[in-house]
Amino acid sequence: MASSRLARHIRAPRSRVYQALIDPDAIKKWDAPDGMTCEVHEFEAREGGRFRISLKYEEPTGAGKTTSQTDTYHGYIARLVPDEMVVEVIEFETTDPSLQGQMTTTITLSDKDGGTLVEAAHENLPPGLSPADNELGWRMALDNLAALVEAA
Repeated sequence: MASSRLARHIRAPRSRVYQALIDPDAIKKWDAPDGMTCEVHEFEAREGGRFRISLKYEEPTGAGKTTSQTDTYHGYIARLVPDEMVVEVIEFETTDPSLQGQMTTTITLSDKDGGTLVEAAHENLPPGLSPADNELGWRMALDNLAALVEAA
């Protein structure tokens, strides 16, 4: 299975970044690549807590994984370490076999240069999800996260 990894320095304390990772209202603001919006249907911020999120294309593309305009995924939080780590197990809601299967996203936070180093590892990407596309989407989402928490 494929994987992708990326890192982003954010000029905000770890506690603020961590809170944005587990707050449904904040997730709506940062967890969507350019050209998409985010809807949080459910998010239980605890180990074992369930979540369900839809990313919707703003313009017609026909490229969605769940519907022609939507990528919906669900999963659970496997591990939370306050101000240090969030581990999620994720599955797309799709009928496309090449996009099915559980992925694991591990986000770690550490102090760096007066801010926070955010490292994101995405393991077990399904064959229909290119690591380069996954990395690009996450890079955009982390840019949104930085804009949100740096402005606070």
